[in-house]
Amino acid sequence: MTKLDEIKDKLKNYDKEPLRFMEVCGTHTAAISENGIPSMLSPKIHLISGPGCPVCVTVTAVIDKLTELCLTENTTVLTFGDLIRVKGSKMSLADARAEGGSVQMLYSPMDAVKMAIANKTKQYVFAAIGFETTTPVYAMVMEEIIKNDVKNLRLLTSLKTMPQVIRWVCKNTGNIDGFIAPGHVAVITGSDEYRNLSKETGLPFAVSGFEGAQLLFAIYALVGMKGQSGIRNLYRGAVTNEGNLQAKAMVNKYFEVCDASWRGMGMIEGSGMRLKEEFRKYDAGSTDLDSDVMPAGCSCARVLTGEISPDECPLFGKGCTPENAHGACMVSTEGSCYNYYISGRRKR
Repeated sequence: MTKLDEIKDKLKNYDKEPLRFMEVCGTHTAAISENGIPSMLSPKIHLISGPGCPVCVTVTAVIDKLTELCLTENTTVLTFGDLIRVKGSKMSLADARAEGGSVQMLYSPMDAVKMAIANKTKQYVFAAIGFETTTPVYAMVMEEIIKNDVKNLRLLTSLKTMPQVIRWVCKNTGNIDGFIAPGHVAVITGSDEYRNLSKETGLPFAVSGFEGAQLLFAIYALVGMKGQSGIRNLYRGAVTNEGNLQAKAMVNKYFEVCDASWRGMGMIEGSGMRLKEEFRKYDAGSTDLDSDVMPAGCSCARVLTGEISPDECPLFGKGCTPENAHGACMVSTEGSCYNYYISGRRKR
């Protein structure tokens, strides 16, 4: 029996006290679904998808501002695909585009700079949404904007950071036994970020890659550390203790820590990043975008914090499907509701 087979056997036949582990990375959520990880675990090991999908945690005020901007004369909103279908308090960017708004999907943030340089008479707003993983890329966009003296491109930012929201989850839910630390984020921040969190919360953390075997090893490590603090870095090929110092320096050049509003969780102190004062002229109105109006019947707020599983939402699979998504968690391919739906998972 290989080491992996042994781990699979132990996880499948685990029969001690129930355990709840939260992953806080949207790519982990998708990988867990794609690899059928829940079916490999004992019914006493529960995986919970936390607030790790950037689109899912974006409040409706941000969507409302983007729809307002795209309906402004001579202004085009540039964004990634998932965000286009997320509903604001009144409409989504897709709805606004149907009403004549100018919205264009990008595959690379750097394309925003190229478009602005090529069309200097048009105003562009780039929706800079994400966590520590993508913030360095947005800093590089700022670098290019300034280097090329681009005057017709601004950023609407909704940038979040992981440590504070994990603290919030621990304080306000109290029913998590450990965390699968976000692999992509940890590449930037380093594993020491989660070592400190583990000491504060008294909970174990395991940094994982995205292959099925890597995730199983991480879950097995958390089972072994039950009731203890500590961190296991199982993604050493990409994650160091200190993280990517060059990327951190680039972020610190253009951005500063701020309070941020999270869907379903409200304002969390020190959990966001915004452009520094000297670069605020490149901001498209990101401040004071705090309000959040959930679609009628939508339970995304409770799903994001692990209070309920996606299929406990009354709209799940009925009024809310990937083809007709009401909540952001069903829109994004990294959302927990979307992945529950496509994998056919149900509460056990």
